[in-house]
Amino acid sequence: MKVFGSPRMGGESGGRGRSRGLAHGGSEAQEPGQRAKSTFDWKLLPDVWLLIKPRRAILAAGLLLMVVNRLSGLVLPASMKYVFDDVILQRQARLLMPLVLVVIAATVVQGLTSYALTQLLSKSSQRMITELRLRVQAHIGRLPVAYYDANKTGALVSRIMSDVEGVRNLVGTGLVEFVGGILAAVFACVYLLHVSVPMTAVAVGAMVVFSAGLSKAFKTIRPIYRARPRINAEVIGRLTESLGGVRVVKGYHAEAREERVFQAGAQRLLDNVLKTLTATSLMSSSATALLGIVSAAILFLGARAILSHAMSPGGFVSYLAILGWLVAPVAQIVSVGPQMTEALAGLERTREVLNEETEDDSPGRTRQLARVEGRVVFDHVNFAYDPGRPVLNDVCFEAEPGTVTAFVGPSGAGKSTIIGLIAAFYVPGAGRVLVDGTDLAHVRLESYRTQLGVVLQESFLFDGSIRENVAFARPEASEEAILAACRIARVDEFAESFEKKYDTVVGERGVKLSGGQKQRVSIARAILADPRILILDEATSSLDSESEALIQEGLRYLMRGRTTFVIAHRLSTIRRADQILVVEAGRIIERGTHDSLYAAAGRYYDLYTKQYGLERNLFLAPGEGDSEPEETPAAGAEPGAAVARDSALPEAIRLIRERGT
Repeated sequence: MKVFGSPRMGGESGGRGRSRGLAHGGSEAQEPGQRAKSTFDWKLLPDVWLLIKPRRAILAAGLLLMVVNRLSGLVLPASMKYVFDDVILQRQARLLMPLVLVVIAATVVQGLTSYALTQLLSKSSQRMITELRLRVQAHIGRLPVAYYDANKTGALVSRIMSDVEGVRNLVGTGLVEFVGGILAAVFACVYLLHVSVPMTAVAVGAMVVFSAGLSKAFKTIRPIYRARPRINAEVIGRLTESLGGVRVVKGYHAEAREERVFQAGAQRLLDNVLKTLTATSLMSSSATALLGIVSAAILFLGARAILSHAMSPGGFVSYLAILGWLVAPVAQIVSVGPQMTEALAGLERTREVLNEETEDDSPGRTRQLARVEGRVVFDHVNFAYDPGRPVLNDVCFEAEPGTVTAFVGPSGAGKSTIIGLIAAFYVPGAGRVLVDGTDLAHVRLESYRTQLGVVLQESFLFDGSIRENVAFARPEASEEAILAACRIARVDEFAESFEKKYDTVVGERGVKLSGGQKQRVSIARAILADPRILILDEATSSLDSESEALIQEGLRYLMRGRTTFVIAHRLSTIRRADQILVVEAGRIIERGTHDSLYAAAGRYYDLYTKQYGLERNLFLAPGEGDSEPEETPAAGAEPGAAVARDSALPEAIRLIRERGT
């Protein structure tokens, strides 16, 4: 997964592939912590309480307002008895105006409390959603890279943006209105029992039977609601990949195929929604039928009571009006119940993410690193992305401070995994990775990664200006330091030619820049960080030979006094490394300098001679030979301009280091 953090390091597959069930129309992927069950998860109650606890005062005020609202709402149906019996039948006209004024006053109170409820609870619920989103995003951003490898970008975006949305019903008008409806039903039941016990017993009995049916219905629809956010996350994840790879899609004329893939996912989402709509419509129609049956029964019993003079006409009209308040909670359960089910499903998925252990949550990570010297040791390290599929086996080496260590070998050998362990993206399954004698598994990562500079094989730029992307390593860096880093990485060569220069927006993932330009910005970002340990994972792979020759000069200045690790398939670029480690099948099979390994005529010799022969056959490009790369002045340039430019590089490096201290 590549969001809210660095992009995944390229290289080995190592069992890191992710399910593409949606693309193949397969079943829903099981996510971490997912449980297939249909009963309410009572373990969610502490999470619900944690959400409610900081807002209990607001909820209490909301409940108080709701009680006032419901009581004022009972005034109108209760007044009907007096209107019919006293004003109309007994012609007591003097009572009409007071009754009208009381009803008007009660209606005003009901309107004001409804407005206050909406303002108080709706705004509180929206603030809660924002706080929860911030919390989930902050937590996801601190999860280990392995978690990102196992989850799609769009799925995590859905976790942050969509799953928390339904939680508003837990601390919003939905819950309070439902509780208010229950309170109103209690008030109504007391009044109705006072008026007629037989009729009220019939109504309450019918509601009990219907409530039992609703309970079984909710057990059926809960799994459907739980599945919806998961399906939605899969659809968003696949759509994100499709949009991100639009050039590949268009390059292979696969628009129609991607349409079918998205159509399959959208259809699964539609099927889920239709199932819930069918269930809720059945419950709604059942509630309507219940109300009709109860009303018919009450009409029969009430009419008999009037004929037998046990009840007045006004009392019966008032009874029917208040009866609606007794039955209303059943209708509210039908409408609010699914919302609460959706909220609990979102809360459950949110809890799954928040229960994931962050990188620094391990009890053993207690050590704070001061400024490191840069001695890195791999002590019999084993590593596997998936159990039973080892990627590294008994890897041992030592890199002294200020030296350059290069890793060479075929694709999938384990080079990028070693780099990932040096960057503390992963933890060894066995063995230790030591920095200045301290096991990285016990180090607080913020104290280590602030001293680490990384230029990955895949250049990742944010949708911002060139200046913002370079300054990402040190947001507080001065303009002078940023420009100095750009000069070393030769970013100024193309940035100065743009209309807005360093304020030019590079687009999503740097789409408006060429591959080589993006790589130079990435290198400038690492230079500005002024790290103690530098990682170059094919840092010049996207550059043409001339640009590579220019950048190598700046990199040589940058690597001085730093422990540097380099992955390079272009072996001519790592001849001057202090040690070269040949990695194959997860093991280091050869180690030494270029000269010693070449003289040994082993695996490195085979790789080098094969590549050298291929380059000769393909007409070796300038800048890839044995000689030191030299800058050739452009036509029309003043004599000595190139020399002056190169002489400015040590001064730029000094400036960056001074600003970093």
